[in-house]
Amino acid sequence: MSDRITVAIDGMGGDNAPSMIVSGIGIAAKSNPDVKFLLFGDERRILPLLERYPMAKAVCETRHTTDFVTNDDKPTAALRGAKNSSMRLAINAVADGEATAVVSAGNTGALMAIATIVLKTLPGISRPAIASSFPTQSGDSVMLDLGANVECDANNLVQFAVMGEVYARNELGLKQPSIGILNVGVEGLKGNDSVKEAANILKNSNLPIEFFGFVEGDDIGKGTVDVIVTDGFTGNIALKTAEGTAKMIAFFLKDALTSSILAKIGALLARPAIERFRA
Repeated sequence: MSDRITVAIDGMGGDNAPSMIVSGIGIAAKSNPDVKFLLFGDERRILPLLERYPMAKAVCETRHTTDFVTNDDKPTAALRGAKNSSMRLAINAVADGEATAVVSAGNTGALMAIATIVLKTLPGISRPAIASSFPTQSGDSVMLDLGANVECDANNLVQFAVMGEVYARNELGLKQPSIGILNVGVEGLKGNDSVKEAANILKNSNLPIEFFGFVEGDDIGKGTVDVIVTDGFTGNIALKTAEGTAKMIAFFLKDALTSSILAKIGALLARPAIERFRA
């Protein structure tokens, strides 16, 4: 494989696929013109879309398959019966050295299961985790797991801490990211056995990480730590709560700024600040 980055794309995964997928590739191509995309999916639907997005067409190579993983498919069923699906073939492209990374907006459970079997995990890591950066009062932080693992033991949480620390250093540019475990309180006696044992391991280990201790839900937005570690059940609820809160604030803000002529004038004057807030 050449030095050019190649990304394998599941063209049939997620809501409004493949149209949203092709549109997204077009957007990515504008800021990353040197990246090549391997797009897996039904060419009868994909090729007409590429004609509408010439920037996407210029950087795409399509691979035809009519099989795809639905959102209702169980991970085990996707593993056994979807070996020619757009998701599986995109993941295989990384395993075969054709692509550097794989992207799918499809069934999360199936994606994690197939990727774990095909790509494996790094030595010392038993499970993958879903991670995302969060905007906070102190800059961006990273939180994991956000839904891949509903139940986690202490060792899983410790591994997530290591992965999150590496992500924060390499993607957020932080020299020594601080790590916190999400809990119902900051006191050492609070929480279930998994979080307490994980905290004890991180406190007493020789790992070169800066362990802060426990953090609570309100610490996520404050940016108290750079990396927030939690199980996938709790993390996914925190993520959806944050998304819902953001939508609610946007609704009330729009309602207030359009409630009267005077409010609309104020909104016009405040437009630059509002645009920064939305960004």
